Amino acid sequence: MADSTLPAIAPLPASRLARAMVNWRSGTLIPRLVTGIIIVLLWEGVVRLLAPAYVAKPSTIVLVLPKVLSDPAFLQAAGITLLAVVQGLAIALVFGTAIGLLIGRSTLADRLLRHYVNGFYAVPMVVAVPLFALWFGYSGMARLATIVFAAVFSIIVNVADGARSVPREYLEVARSFRARRLPVLIEIVLPASTPYFLAGLRLAAGRALIGAVVAEFITAISGIGYFILYQSRIFHHNEAFVGVLLLAAFGVSFDVLVNWTTRHFLPWYRRDEPIE
Repeated sequence: MADSTLPAIAPLPASRLARAMVNWRSGTLIPRLVTGIIIVLLWEGVVRLLAPAYVAKPSTIVLVLPKVLSDPAFLQAAGITLLAVVQGLAIALVFGTAIGLLIGRSTLADRLLRHYVNGFYAVPMVVAVPLFALWFGYSGMARLATIVFAAVFSIIVNVADGARSVPREYLEVARSFRARRLPVLIEIVLPASTPYFLAGLRLAAGRALIGAVVAEFITAISGIGYFILYQSRIFHHNEAFVGVLLLAAFGVSFDVLVNWTTRHFLPWYRRDEPIE
């Protein structure tokens, strides 16, 4: 017979995944669906009332979507562009993080490099692409250089700001234990700069996509940017807009991936509560 003096065992709470699914469905899914429906309806109505017949609208894009997505040329172009973006982002991530930490924690490096970084960050990508085409030829290397150029400075600027904002108490504790400079940078400064790093990574991903498309527009090399340009010039706006939607989907997917990685591998990092 059970001992009546034992405290009652509280029921186990729902799993984290179940709670997340409930919150996601109740908190964000409906507003996003409503917003998307409103945008689509406005787009369809404005184009039907004011634009020529060849201008893309949701109803006609849906009709050509299966044909475009099953076209080997489109799939190959999309794969080439997205692979180049991933490669360029990886290169920009490594060099941007290293240079940003150096600028943020070294007064000498800050004085030597800050103005050059800010200056190149303000240079339009359209200006840089012809130079890269001359240096690397009208090839994928010019596109890769453009992607790195477009993405790296966002990471440098944000990581440098994050490295400067590390609480002084953290560094004083490390000095009291005679920690060396490199472990301090990797184990203290970089984790403390995570919010800035993630912000720079999101900006860099968007700029990398723009850089890839701009490079393909100007150099006319194979890729999703050239596909969009070619379809637009022959007035196949619906087909061209499928490429635009693919780029938008890639941007959204990257943001979702960053959020998922943050929740699962950086449990100590929490964002501020959203404003109601």
